Amino acid sequence: MRPWRLALPLLTAAFALSLWTLAVRLPPPQWFALFKADAGGDIAILVLQQSLLPRMAVSLLCGAALGLAGTIFQQVLRNPLASPMTLGVAAGAKLALGLATVMGAPLLSSVGRDGIAFAGGTLAMAATIALAWRRGLSPLALVLGGLVLGLYCGALSALLLLFKEHDLQGLFLWGNGSLAQQGWDVALALALRLVVLAGLAALLLRPLALLALNDDGARGLGLSLLFARLGALAVAVALSTVVVSLVGVIGFIGLIAPALARLGGARRIDQQMLWAPIIGAALLWLTDQAVLQLGAGTTLPTGAITALFGAPVLLRMLPRLRTTFPQASNAPRSEPRARSAALVLAGLGLALTAVLALALTFGRTPSGGWSFAWGDGLAALLPWRLPRVVAALAAGAMLGVAGAILQRLLRNPMASPEVLGISSGAAFGLIVALFVLPAVGRHQQLFAATAGAAAILGLILVLGRKAGFSPERTLLAGIALGAMLDAVVGALLAGGDPRAMLLMSWMTGSTYAVDETQMVWAAATAILLLASVPLLLRWLELVGLGDAAGRSLGLTLPLVRLSLLLLSAALTAAGTLVIGPLTFVGLMTPHLARLLGLQRAASQLAASALAGAVVMVAADWLGRVAAFPWQMPAGLIATLIGGPVLIALLARK
Repeated sequence: MRPWRLALPLLTAAFALSLWTLAVRLPPPQWFALFKADAGGDIAILVLQQSLLPRMAVSLLCGAALGLAGTIFQQVLRNPLASPMTLGVAAGAKLALGLATVMGAPLLSSVGRDGIAFAGGTLAMAATIALAWRRGLSPLALVLGGLVLGLYCGALSALLLLFKEHDLQGLFLWGNGSLAQQGWDVALALALRLVVLAGLAALLLRPLALLALNDDGARGLGLSLLFARLGALAVAVALSTVVVSLVGVIGFIGLIAPALARLGGARRIDQQMLWAPIIGAALLWLTDQAVLQLGAGTTLPTGAITALFGAPVLLRMLPRLRTTFPQASNAPRSEPRARSAALVLAGLGLALTAVLALALTFGRTPSGGWSFAWGDGLAALLPWRLPRVVAALAAGAMLGVAGAILQRLLRNPMASPEVLGISSGAAFGLIVALFVLPAVGRHQQLFAATAGAAAILGLILVLGRKAGFSPERTLLAGIALGAMLDAVVGALLAGGDPRAMLLMSWMTGSTYAVDETQMVWAAATAILLLASVPLLLRWLELVGLGDAAGRSLGLTLPLVRLSLLLLSAALTAAGTLVIGPLTFVGLMTPHLARLLGLQRAASQLAASALAGAVVMVAADWLGRVAAFPWQMPAGLIATLIGGPVLIALLARK
């Protein structure tokens, strides 16, 4: 293939849609009037001059900037998964802008949106690199750190939006990448910044080419690795944060454009730096024109819809993706020291007991003070506290076990319902049921969420099998599918439907609406699903040895994978129905179990269940008392708890 064979169809389709959009709004004989400075009072011409044409220019510039940023990230870090989205740069910039907006206009006027976004993106990327440093910046460690920080920054942004809704009422639509324009100011600002940054990137061509070599070879050719990497990363961060500061988060282009450029035949860095921006510009231009054709250009954020077009293309090309980046060889490979499973599980059991006692008996009084409830006072409070505590416990246990099963099934330490998009699949299944069926009961919700989660996990397994279950390809497929489903959710939420606003409340992981019926349902579902796990322990023990070893030991691999797939999908769906898809439990608790020295399947799954229950019960209690009398969603609190814990563990190990 040649890169132009990918770029030309995209550009042609975008150009054709643009002509059609213009023709619908203004007859072709009048198009010459668009180039006149004075519209002559014609509203149609004025709208096209000040809205549609700037929007086209902004889409081209943003796509080019993100394509170039992704290329530089991937070259410097030797990681085909590196992008503003996977490194946490976009999420850090968005969080910094949200904090600056809450703090007031003086900070924005003194530092500027670009400076604040650059600072936030730089800090997020620096934290990501620091987390992966001890593993030699290996691709998996780097992307794991970026995803953790990105999710954590996203939770903090959602928390800001929860408490400062009036100050940040436009943050949700803007945060998903809205390209609607009211003049040429944004386009001109983008063009000026892109010209400067592209010029700096051009000066880095030789250092970037040498960075593809190993470190000794690059030093032998006279390259200063530290300055080359820092300079290239600064340019990439600036390209990413400029887009975030002016139009919002459009993170998926930075991942897919360089991948498509390489798939199209761009092997050298100079070819990639030429064709990735062109492909990125074409993708975003085509996506935005498609949004306009749907008549939803003012309500649907183009940045979210981009994933609907980009993810299927990437998934189609995924089996042909060649990972040509050299892998780090100095990463430590030591395992945590094995400990007594009985002692570890007993400790987790005591921790859960203590957290349950705290959540049920200790809380805030109507006047805002603190008090323990005993006897009749506790009996009066139990109908309010017990349902949400039991529901949080059940959901945490189910998600913890689901994450442990996925990591063993895929032999991938980054696998979890959140990272692989399985939680998003469950949410998507529930959304389809809510918007299609006239009435949706609890059993219908569970069935729809399970079907969505199972479909996504099945598709990931199919794609992973074609690629030999390569961790990079499996994760790339999960990221693409998760982004695509999140785009659907974001588009629905941005549409203003009343059901969508209810979904927004559910997706933050709130438990304060759980009643006794929902408590019984959550507890019964958790008991039923978790009781089936011991029946599959032998499979879970052997599946991590590899396909050849599994077959030699008598495993029927298709049956094993299907059974584990359905169980993990059901656990994810049931947990997601209770606390939403925004928790960290499925990713964090299996790592905690391994770091505690539990390697066998039975002890690891039991520890994951107990740790997940502890995290979610503690999150529910903190959400109830931290901002009393207001309620904070347990799902967001779990992310705020789990993020620092997992970041600390990643930094140590």
